[in-house]
Amino acid sequence: MTEQLPEITSSDEVTLHFAIALCDGTVITTTFDDDPVTLTMGTGNLTENLEKTLYGLKPGEKQSLILEAENAFGPRDEEKAYFMPRSSFPSDMELEPELVISFATPAGDELAGIVQELDEAQVKVDFNHPLAGHDIVFTVQIISINNP
Repeated sequence: MTEQLPEITSSDEVTLHFAIALCDGTVITTTFDDDPVTLTMGTGNLTENLEKTLYGLKPGEKQSLILEAENAFGPRDEEKAYFMPRSSFPSDMELEPELVISFATPAGDELAGIVQELDEAQVKVDFNHPLAGHDIVFTVQIISINNP
């Protein structure tokens, strides 16, 4: 009798390779050329929608899925882009479009913002996820599953 391989379920510890790419083939991030990563399902290591694509996979399986923006990192929300006074930034900070800046939230968390545009008086900072509004290709290869 052959041994049944475990399937990924909630709270499993999963070791995997993954890649996120835009539909035009631009690779955003990948672990396939490096060591695999280990994450625990349900802890926020991956967005909920990316995590859902892993359930039911077994060690050795590989899949690539195209996820529409709404099911990946969400749609762009223009209300998450704010104009801030230039005086809110350190005077020696060299601000330029596409610069990623880390901001502290009132709760003490870190939030990344991307400078979109600026002038002498103000800076427009976008707090959307950088992949918000983009369809992506999510490729995974499951190495192992540990059911705690």
